[in-house]
Amino acid sequence: MRLVLASRSPRRADLLTRAGYRFEVAPADIDERRREGEAPRELVLRLAREKAAAVAPRHRGAVVLGADTLVVVDGAVLGKPDGAAGAVAMLGRLSGRAHEVLTGVALHAADRCCDGVQSTRVVFRALSPDDVAWYVAAGESADKAGAYSIQGRASRFVTRIEGSYTNVVGLPVELVDSLLRGFAAGGSPGGGPAPPGLHR
Repeated sequence: MRLVLASRSPRRADLLTRAGYRFEVAPADIDERRREGEAPRELVLRLAREKAAAVAPRHRGAVVLGADTLVVVDGAVLGKPDGAAGAVAMLGRLSGRAHEVLTGVALHAADRCCDGVQSTRVVFRALSPDDVAWYVAAGESADKAGAYSIQGRASRFVTRIEGSYTNVVGLPVELVDSLLRGFAAGGSPGGGPAPPGLHR
């Protein structure tokens, strides 16, 4: 069975490759705006489902993987920043405190679907204005939930992480593997062999 990643994120593709999966890439084009009153967990799960569902009809016979990641601090959702000013504002909110990284993951094939949400707690040290300006000028904030990349220069800012590291990068590989095994076993997470062809 084929695996299709419904994302243009090079970070997600790299994580899957490093974990030994063979897959194709087919980015989804959906409206990612948050609905009024939608909780963060509901948002990432809905977007992951919609991404997988949007790509699935073009890839019959494949398992399509959709994912969406965002950062939550004090109940506020931080998605991708809108330019340098947005990145500066987001990093200012994360400075010297803890935040939550949520990723929704969904698998879709024919009329079957399996999904879940991974949460990781990340703590930043206090950031000076120079820290923030240096980081934003480096260009790593663009296209990143919460305006930072933990596997890059922002690793200097992280004092503690509780939970899945790959989740903070952009795709919780442990959850993906659990869902794939459950999907192969009948649609529920945990146990069972991975579908043939999904692993190297």
